[in-house]
Amino acid sequence: MSFIIRKGEPKDAKAIHSLIVELAVFEKEPDAVKVTVDDLVQDGFSENPKFKTFVAEETNGTIVGMALFYERYSTWKGKTIHLEDLMVTKSKRGIGAGKALYASVLQHAYDNNFKRVAWEVLDWNVNAVNFYRSTGATVYDEWRVCHMNEENLSRFCNENI
Repeated sequence: MSFIIRKGEPKDAKAIHSLIVELAVFEKEPDAVKVTVDDLVQDGFSENPKFKTFVAEETNGTIVGMALFYERYSTWKGKTIHLEDLMVTKSKRGIGAGKALYASVLQHAYDNNFKRVAWEVLDWNVNAVNFYRSTGATVYDEWRVCHMNEENLSRFCNENI
């Protein structure tokens, strides 16, 4: 294996940000990323981090993949993890880094008695859907993801509250 999986550190924020931007381009949302490297450092590596990361690091020190996740609470199950993003840079796909990152998040959940790990996957990302199913994950067709963006949040609150 030409890489290791380790916990993310503040020094990794720039590489994590680059992977987030690459993921946005892959998901056909090239202008969607508003988070900055400084935001990632503050939000992920401060005294009360809002997320955790694992990174795939090549032996030469290059970060080629990351998994970013955070704790949630399910009224049905109890404490859970939300896997926000799992990304391996395009030139390094197929070396096993994605599976290793995924396995690290699942192992973290298992070791810490989380009751579920949840995430979203785009329906056209057939490789990812098939991979997740092959690991025992259930991919629901009937559930819909809902988002309230910042503009609509502001509008709603200013008009209704």
